[in-house]
Order: sequence, then structure tokens, then C-alpha cells
Amino acid sequence: MTEPSPLSAWESFYLLIGTAAAALTGLQFVVIAFIGQEQAEDAVGLREETLAAFGTPTVVHFGSALLLSALLSAPWPSLEAAGLTVALTGVAGLAYAAIVVARTRRQRGYQPVLEDWIWHAILPVIAYLMAAVAGLFTVRHHPDAGMFSLAAGTLLLLFIGIHNAWDTASYVAVRRTRERQPQPTPAESDAPAA
Repeated sequence: MTEPSPLSAWESFYLLIGTAAAALTGLQFVVIAFIGQEQAEDAVGLREETLAAFGTPTVVHFGSALLLSALLSAPWPSLEAAGLTVALTGVAGLAYAAIVVARTRRQRGYQPVLEDWIWHAILPVIAYLMAAVAGLFTVRHHPDAGMFSLAAGTLLLLFIGIHNAWDTASYVAVRRTRERQPQPTPAESDAPAA
């Protein structure tokens, strides 16, 4: 009788994470399309470089959570094969995180603050690093620790996506509200307060 794979105990977890990541990815597409339409109507124009630095990574993080969930739900013939595939996903994520940092530094549409660097640069590196390390080392040598590390990294990617999607939506909403408020005329702005 063969011993059950440690992956089978995680099926419900990855089903939940994968479903959430897929749904939120679709919602992010709708939000970006809506923002683009509104900005085109307002003649503001959505800067591609800013979208590449802040919008696209959010979809990639949701997609990575979905991919990891799918990989860890697959009927792998061995834990080593699953670990190698997850490690490659983590390494690809690290490479992408480096590209995002470069895009963020290059774009001129928005000046990132500390919170942006944490959520758009530091935390994604941590999440992808967790996947790479867990896939390479701990899944094979310490399956329980490896599975919890992968779960934490995957969940972190989901939370990064949620935070960044909300941050983008709220930033645009506040900005649109400010742009639509009537601006005082020069005579009104020079008038003394009553």
C-alpha cells in the first residue's frame, strides 16, 4: 500500500485559493477596462508605463496564485516533480518581480511611496522566494514545512493582489472625485474668507 501524497491534504485549500484568484483576476480586468474607458472619456489618458508597473503585476500575482493552486492540485506522480515545477514558478516570479521594480522606477505617472514599495516590490519577492525555496528544498526533505511555506507564499500572493487592486481602485476614485470638483475662479480664490 502506497503512502498518500502530502498534496492530497491541501486540495480544499488550493481549490479555495485558486477560485478566489481566478475570480479576482476577472474583476481586475473589469476595473482596468472601466478606468481606461472613464479616463479616455475625460481625455486624461491611461499611461501604459504606469499600468505596466502597478496594474499588470496585480494580475500576474493573481495568476501566479491560480497557477500554484493548479499545480498543487494536479495528480503528480512524485512530490519531487511537483516541487521542481513549483520552484520554477517561484524563480520565474522572482525574475518578474525584478522587471516590476525596474518598470516602477522608470515610470513617471505616479511617485511611489514606502507602502507601494512594500506591496509592489518587497512582498512579491518574499512570496516568490518562499515558493522557489519550498519547491527546491523543503518539499523533498521536509514535506510538512514545505507545504506550509508554499501555502503561505500562495496566500501572500493573493493578499498582495487584493491590496494592490484596492489601492489602485481607491486611488483612481479619489483622483476622479478631485478632478470633477469645481475649481474656484481666480476672483473666488483671491476673495478673503468670510
